[in-house]
Parts: sequence; C-alpha cells; structure tokens
Amino acid sequence: MTTALPTVRSLELEITGTCQAACTHRFADSGPTVTHGSMTEDDWKRVISEASDLGAEVVQFIGGEPTLRPDLPEILTHALRSGLGVEVFSNLIHVRREMWDVLSLPGVSLGTSYYSDRADEHEKIPKVRGSYRRTRDNISTAVGHGIPVRAAIVHVLDEQRVNEAAAELRLMGLEHITISRTHPFGRGASGKAPDPAELCGRCTRGRGAVMPNGDVTGCVMSRAWPAGNVREQPLEAILTGSGWADIASMVPEPVAGACPPDDSGDCGPANTPACAPAYAFPITHSPAPGVSA
Repeated sequence: MTTALPTVRSLELEITGTCQAACTHRFADSGPTVTHGSMTEDDWKRVISEASDLGAEVVQFIGGEPTLRPDLPEILTHALRSGLGVEVFSNLIHVRREMWDVLSLPGVSLGTSYYSDRADEHEKIPKVRGSYRRTRDNISTAVGHGIPVRAAIVHVLDEQRVNEAAAELRLMGLEHITISRTHPFGRGASGKAPDPAELCGRCTRGRGAVMPNGDVTGCVMSRAWPAGNVREQPLEAILTGSGWADIASMVPEPVAGACPPDDSGDCGPANTPACAPAYAFPITHSPAPGVSA
C-alpha cells in the first residue's frame, strides 16, 4: 500500500528578512537591520528539491527584499532546474544589473507592491525617498524585458489613491493588479495578537511557507504557528505531521467566490500564486528553456 504524498502546489520561500524599507503594514519583521536568517544556500536548494519531489509546481521568493540576498541567482536557477515555476516578489526599489539576466529567464515572473500614483503618498509607506520613481522605472524595465509582472496595491493610508495607482499601472502595461487591505499580522497587527481567523482560506490547502530560520507554516502570515523546521526534519515529514494538521484545523474554510479561486476576503498583500493562479505564469514541470539541467 502506497502513502499519498502531501499536496503542496506552491511554496513561499522567505529567503531573507533584510529589506531597504520598514513598511508599517508588513506581516514580517523585516528591515535594514534584519539578517538573511539561518537558512544557507544549500538548505534552500534542498528544500526546493524536496518540494519538487512532492509535486510542487511554483515557488515564490519573498522577504524582506529577496533580491538583496547575494545567492538568490543560484537558488532561483536551482528551482528552475528542478522544474518549478518561479516568482520573485520584490519592492523593485533597487535591482542589481546582473539580476535582470536571471529575472529574464523563461519560467520567472515578478510581483511587486505599489501604493499610489503620487510620489509623496507612495513613499510614506516604504519610507524610502525616491522609491516611487525607482519602482516605476524598474517595472518599466521588467516589462521591456518581457518579464511577466503583477502588482499588489495595499490599502494602508486613509484616502489612499489606490484606484489611481491601479490606473497608472495599467498605463505602464500591467494587466494583473489587485487591491488588498492591510492584514493584522506582524507590524500590520499594531501590537495585537495574531488571529487565525484572519488567515487566507488557502493556507495549508495546497500552499505552504518556509521562514528564514527554516520554520514551516501554512503561509507567510501564519508564522506564529510553525509546524516544524526543515533544518531538523524533511519537508515531507513536516507536511504529514501533527503540527501541520493543527495549523490546517485553525484556518477558516475558503469563501466561495470571494477571491479567485475561493479565498477569504482578499488575497493578502503578497497575493501569492497559490491564492490566485490566474496571476501567475504558465507552470511547467520540466526545466525551463535556456536553463541546463
């Protein structure tokens, strides 16, 4: 009798806590003084290989700011060679010149956050002077490279120009744009205890996340409830263990029709591929063209 493998369609890999910005709405305690975490390049490659063996289709690199991790190109390329689709969720405030070659590989897409069509309002949120212009310029560069790009507009400020921001993004050539509220996790919780009732209905249901220290949980917002650690156990053992089942039991059932493909309320600040596959790139289980196996 064979045992069915755990079903994880996509895995969020929070590969660093380092970020240029310290946004008040962030679900992670990221910022300029936070480290990349204890997971090494080899640790991340091993987790990616294990996820591929378990039938995962997509990995999303998130942070912090994932492009600030020096070994991102090597880890990302390993994911492509493992037959996985890749999304890099970046604030696009600064992209190293050599990163564009990696981001332009077939099978890679970009996600980014956006806040307003006005520089002063936009920059109130990441608190980085010049971030509005830099993010705009790098979105244009990505579109020019033919990289699929989607944007998540997070409603943080009262009377924030979110609809105008969406219109501006459409003029820049983006088709996949979502507007979401601030979720009460991490700094976005304003000191309140995390509440599992606020979790996305897709957490643990075809979706998982690995934190910078190796903790595994249902998504990046459910970090308060780790099921295990990949530096201590194989990913499969964690996903079939009692800790994972406990998290799954806390997650509210998806609300039919609330957010494609049936999510609770909205898809959250990162709008991950597991939550909305229509916003992701075509998925392939074979190595992407141009990436040697």
